[in-house]
Amino acid sequence: MNIHTDKSNIKIGRSVCPHDCPSTCALEVEVLDDNTIGRVRGAKAQPYTAGVICEKVARYAERIHHPDRLLYPMKRVGPKGSGQFERISWNEALDLTAAAFLKAEAEHGPESVWPYYYAGTMGYVMRDGIERLTNVKGYSQMYGTVCVALSFPGYLAGAGRLSGADSREMQKSDLIVVWGGNPVNTQVNVMTHVGIARKTRGAKLACIDIYETGTMKQADIKLLIKPGTDGALAAAIMHVLFRDGLANWDYLNKYSDDPKGLEAHLADKTPEWASSICGCPVEAITEFAHLIGKTPRSYFRLGYGFTRSRNGAASMHAVNCIPVVTGAWLHEGGGALHSNSGIWKLNKNVIEARDAPGKRGRVMDQGRIGEVLCGNAQDLQGGPPVKALLIQNTNPVSIAPDQSRVKEGFAREDLFTCVHEQFITETAKYADVLMPATMFLEHDDLYTGSGHTHLSVGPKLVNAPGECRTNDFVHKELAKRLGAEHASFHKEPRELIDETLRLSSHPRLDRFDAEAWIDVGPDFDTAHFINGFGHEDKKFHFRADWKAAAKAASKIGVLGPIADMPEWPGYYPAHEQADEIYPFRLATSPARTFLNSTFNETPSSRKREGRPTVFVHPEDLAALGVADGDKVKLGSRRGQVTLHAKAFEGLQRGVLIAEGVWHNDAYEDGKGINTLTGSDQPAPAGGGTYHDNAVWMKAA
Repeated sequence: MNIHTDKSNIKIGRSVCPHDCPSTCALEVEVLDDNTIGRVRGAKAQPYTAGVICEKVARYAERIHHPDRLLYPMKRVGPKGSGQFERISWNEALDLTAAAFLKAEAEHGPESVWPYYYAGTMGYVMRDGIERLTNVKGYSQMYGTVCVALSFPGYLAGAGRLSGADSREMQKSDLIVVWGGNPVNTQVNVMTHVGIARKTRGAKLACIDIYETGTMKQADIKLLIKPGTDGALAAAIMHVLFRDGLANWDYLNKYSDDPKGLEAHLADKTPEWASSICGCPVEAITEFAHLIGKTPRSYFRLGYGFTRSRNGAASMHAVNCIPVVTGAWLHEGGGALHSNSGIWKLNKNVIEARDAPGKRGRVMDQGRIGEVLCGNAQDLQGGPPVKALLIQNTNPVSIAPDQSRVKEGFAREDLFTCVHEQFITETAKYADVLMPATMFLEHDDLYTGSGHTHLSVGPKLVNAPGECRTNDFVHKELAKRLGAEHASFHKEPRELIDETLRLSSHPRLDRFDAEAWIDVGPDFDTAHFINGFGHEDKKFHFRADWKAAAKAASKIGVLGPIADMPEWPGYYPAHEQADEIYPFRLATSPARTFLNSTFNETPSSRKREGRPTVFVHPEDLAALGVADGDKVKLGSRRGQVTLHAKAFEGLQRGVLIAEGVWHNDAYEDGKGINTLTGSDQPAPAGGGTYHDNAVWMKAA
């Protein structure tokens, strides 16, 4: 059963975290009554979660019972962006929205309506069910580029399949390399398994990043590099492996496409060459390469952060080549993992109405929403302007790049916007109609986690407050009013889950009712590519076919200057370069207690994070005549923001770090950090470049 009683006679419900994190933690939730939860803990019985969850979700009662939660449908009565609304009924909210969609369709065609969503919930029914409206009506489709559009093609270019060594194998590793990620902030369970390996095996933790993160503070080996230079470091490491006889030639000859060609390509990619690019000392590069080469059980946990750069896909490919050169994949506790998204093979035909007849609408880039709404002809692809939006559980006015253009687009008087959300976010303030949404404990859904191998079902445990309704409810009620006919609109969430499990050849829902989560991971030989990598020739590809990788990973096809991308792994200098006007490189990295713009409404998270801050090397502060704690302005080609400087020695000079996506109103003039970030489309398939910004800085 999903609810049992503990020793204190408190009801405990089993669930799963719905938020955008590779861990997708299994949870135990105190159910105090039909409407109230208490403490939230990690489920000890699920071996990946292992009883540990992040502090954000541990305090979830603070969020689900927040006094500012949106409880009733409303319509706008003030200017767009003002947040001035009056309460209306659900019928009026749905009627107004449907009427606006039908008007847009009649005047401009169905592609003038754009359902827009992302990772506010990671549940398949509540997140992806919106695609039923898109597919049945022929509305414009959305290509999600904020998170993985750069990292996935980079991984696929080499491995050919989006999977890797089971995360729990880190417990059996002798060297764990966390590259370009900060699991202390973003995936705390990694640190659980690292800790077990260190305690039981004396394993070493290595961390490669652009600043001293919470993860790097705990590392035994620390390599601090400049933003966007991961490919140079990776190439130099492989150069040393070949040069010093540490490459596994038996493995390379059997499992890779052209190891001799790679060795020749790397002949001049020396530690001295890499050091001049990435700023890491020559001795540190050589010593680290020797450690990797002499440690068969080396596990590479490849993060997302280092790929959020214009050269991110090439950097991912380069780093992913290292465990192939050493043959680390042969060993339990060796190999690599970026994402296990390729193992689930979920058939979402029923959830998304993929079998709906009729022409599909154009596919538009999520990260280009500012340009789309401002009428950029290239983004509109010769089609009509977007006249109506359905924004579901996402906050582009805060998190989308090039925020000034996003706000300009949302402010259009001829644009109708419906927002279905849990709080009055920055985006919600631009809504014409605002609908209150449920949270994950208030509905049923199906989940997977890219960082582990468990398929999970999160059941409804408590009633929603006020008049909050599920995403599924909104999809169905709009379908009735829009004349959208499909059998899936007549199925309840549990039916959609069960049918999806059946179509995907997974255990059925009744088993999840009994067990909550089920490990469906592949066997060792499959996970470690012992039977061959995912390409047709079964080889790992050092020579990247970027067009094929883009096609495999992208919903929209090839984007960006793909002809400029390197065939071989190495440094691809496509990132924004510092110059006399913009002498600093800024990354907008994840905070510990915010998750994009989620949790920045909860008091404990805001208290811990303090205020919008930029980390600056003390020598850079001194050169600018700025003191620790002073107010500073940062400017990029897209705009400028004001925040406070914090002296921080854990980065190289010329590098700036701004952690967390704060509410826009936490900054002066309401200009949030993504005022600085760019929305251009990097090769090979677009993607968010949040950590790739050339900026100036001065005293405010």
